[in-house]
Amino acid sequence: MSHQKFKDCIDACSECAVECSHCESECLNEQDVKMLARCIKLDHDCAAICLFAMQAMASGSEFTEKICKLCAEICTACAEECEKHAHMEHCKNCAEACRKCAVECSNMSKLSAVS
Repeated sequence: MSHQKFKDCIDACSECAVECSHCESECLNEQDVKMLARCIKLDHDCAAICLFAMQAMASGSEFTEKICKLCAEICTACAEECEKHAHMEHCKNCAEACRKCAVECSNMSKLSAVS
């Protein structure tokens, strides 16, 4: 499958990786970093899996379906955690990007399974 068919998902993963990296950095600058430990860890994991999913889709990896499914799972977990801190703009923005990416990756994993 041409990587162009993955464009919406690649774009969502890119946006999510950027927002997660930004959120991670901003959380580390907050007053109570310890309270944000899980958020920071999930931001890190989410950004990493989004970048990996983008690479898999771009290269046409045979594991794209599984990678996108895992990406959707991690994005959902990150969104849920960031929503707990939605009073902070960076967590609110991150949660929104994660939710969008989770939907796109979930759709992509289903599409890849059919192809």
